[in-house]
Amino acid sequence: MSPHATGRRRAHRFVAGGVPLAVIAALVAAGPAIGAGDGQVDAHVVRTATLGDIPLGAFSNALLPGSVDNDRGVDLGGIGSDIYPAGRKGEFWTVTDRGPNGQIKVDGTKRRTFPVPGFDPAIVKIRVTGDTVKVLDAIPITTASGKPVTGLSNQKGRDEAPYTYDARTPLTYNPNALDTEGIVRAADGSFWLVDEYGPSLVHVSARGKVLTRYVPEGLGLTGADYRVVEALPSVLLNRKINRGFEGLAQLPCGDLVIAVQSPLSLPDKDAGEASRTTRLLRFSPKKKAVTAEYAYRFDPVNVVDPSEDDTSELKISSVVAVGGNRLLVEERTDKAARLQLVRLDRAANILGSRWDDATTSPSLEQLDDPAASGVPVLSKRLVVDLGKVAGVPGKIEGVARVDRDTLALINDNDFGMTDGADAFDAQGRLVDSGIETSVVYVRLPHGI
Repeated sequence: MSPHATGRRRAHRFVAGGVPLAVIAALVAAGPAIGAGDGQVDAHVVRTATLGDIPLGAFSNALLPGSVDNDRGVDLGGIGSDIYPAGRKGEFWTVTDRGPNGQIKVDGTKRRTFPVPGFDPAIVKIRVTGDTVKVLDAIPITTASGKPVTGLSNQKGRDEAPYTYDARTPLTYNPNALDTEGIVRAADGSFWLVDEYGPSLVHVSARGKVLTRYVPEGLGLTGADYRVVEALPSVLLNRKINRGFEGLAQLPCGDLVIAVQSPLSLPDKDAGEASRTTRLLRFSPKKKAVTAEYAYRFDPVNVVDPSEDDTSELKISSVVAVGGNRLLVEERTDKAARLQLVRLDRAANILGSRWDDATTSPSLEQLDDPAASGVPVLSKRLVVDLGKVAGVPGKIEGVARVDRDTLALINDNDFGMTDGADAFDAQGRLVDSGIETSVVYVRLPHGI
């Protein structure tokens, strides 16, 4: 098949199920930035590649015909929810989140909007060639019967009520829906994803069908068109809205490590907002069970991001396996990020302890100094402060190890959306933010 140039007036042909797509993304060039400090070479950007404009309706309908009737001028974006090496040089698996969404205040209350409610989260394979990101494959995430899972809210009373783009008309909740954020590929070609709604760990076939969704005990998710298993600690039911699972790593032994994006709301929202302690979980695909849980302590928010003073802005968006039981953990705000090296110490396992009991008082999240209270907090070492590396965009959500000295970063551009009533014009078309999806290669001075 011959490639087609991207653009809003061009037709695109896609094939579902992992067949290569006939798409070449347009180039938006961005030059590298190199810095030095005190005579030493610092971490620096060695390449920036950008994804061009691909109309979201054309992309979606080629995968699942008829799924999107009006894309409201939105282009493919959001693939920066995570990035995972695909084997060949310059090729990566990425995953979208739940799709274009925003917030609009109505009568003083924020409503969650879904401008393209038919959008279906997808696994997207890309290749970085020079300063261009090319889309190679796309796999729609579907239910057991092949229907789109969509990205709409799951459960009334637990998740935000979904509305149309203008926040005027309620949309229907969907128990199948996923807000996918992290991705790894297993040796058998299947994928593991994490989701913010449940929060949940999702096993997906090589062709995108959900095989099993692992959720917290007591979630009570009913009506899904795939297998749902309550296999995660019930304490996770206290996840902050829109801050469920975000990072996912695959250790050499095959075990998975999952990061809760933000501290749990224990015993309440205020405690979670003020906390700097979140949790990592270790899951065994062989045992189909969580085998360990760890307390992870953020640095103060003004250390991660000197321009920020709100602790609730701290998030973990990516975890990357770097050999043995070692991980890179990304601590970030929307404007800055730092990568910490962590070792999963067996003695730090708190699974099944009183910290998994939601009635424990004070909760793990309320402790000003968990280590001083006897909690075995994971030790960490700063590898790189990305906020000090010129050329790194904001909202980095995906990190991949290219080689010992180089990392690939990808940002979440939120499909070019912003919050508020001005996100769309009078005709209901997107007023694009101008933020592009970029893959940035960063060279580390000492390797990892």
